Amino acid sequence: MQLDFHQVDVFADRPFGGNPTIVYRLDRWLPDELLQRIAAEHNLSQTAFVVREGAVWRIRGFTPVVELPVCGHATLAAAHVLQLIYAEAADTLDFISRAGPLSVRRDSGRLWLDLPAQYPDEEGVSIDVQRALGVDIVDVLGANELFVVLESEQAVRACRPDQAALAEMMWAGVVITARGERHDFVSRFFAPRLGVPEDAATGTTHCSLVPYWARRLGKSSLSAYQCSPRGGQLACRLAGERVHIGGQLTLMASGRLLAGLNADTAAPGLAVVGGGQRP
Repeated sequence: MQLDFHQVDVFADRPFGGNPTIVYRLDRWLPDELLQRIAAEHNLSQTAFVVREGAVWRIRGFTPVVELPVCGHATLAAAHVLQLIYAEAADTLDFISRAGPLSVRRDSGRLWLDLPAQYPDEEGVSIDVQRALGVDIVDVLGANELFVVLESEQAVRACRPDQAALAEMMWAGVVITARGERHDFVSRFFAPRLGVPEDAATGTTHCSLVPYWARRLGKSSLSAYQCSPRGGQLACRLAGERVHIGGQLTLMASGRLLAGLNADTAAPGLAVVGGGQRP
């Protein structure tokens, strides 16, 4: 069995930025254990697999250790690959994730992902969170992830969290954010429980970041920067109960995965050739 894959840098207008993501277009689904092992082999924050189902694409995204119900940047990467490599001509592509339907639209040089808005609730500052992050905290809220507001962009950039302490928390991930110096807001995202110590540029965290900062800043269109070491530029819009997250993408590499055993088994024998990023 041989499977082609493609690596895309998401939320990046040039190579070596944004979030590197692997995409596989499959003719049929492989065993779950094999999908997880392929994702672990690539060792990126997300490896996406898509299979056509009628007029839509079913998408599944895996970290090196777990499958996620939805992943924003991986869905954008999948749309980019389908349009660029596999000649899907439609400006809008529809996907079905474990969390429900998603759509990606190409407009003005960006791909835009449509997601439901999530308004974070007040949680209150705790000593455990402060110790785990090692920085002064302005506010703590809860959404799908723990949502921590810091005093400045410099504080966000300087944060060096205790990854072991974060992994022990009940939250799958922790997003830290502050008002930006050259952008409306900045953020970083840590998810050691999911096998991702720090994500480079995250789509789904902006489901809560955008409503929060839209309300704070009194505007519905915002520029965002995820100030991880790789960095990621995001354009954001709040449209009622929906969040539109836009970005540019760069195709970085294509390669082929070679498996020594039949695809119907999840036994050892995998090797990656070309395009994969090693730890």
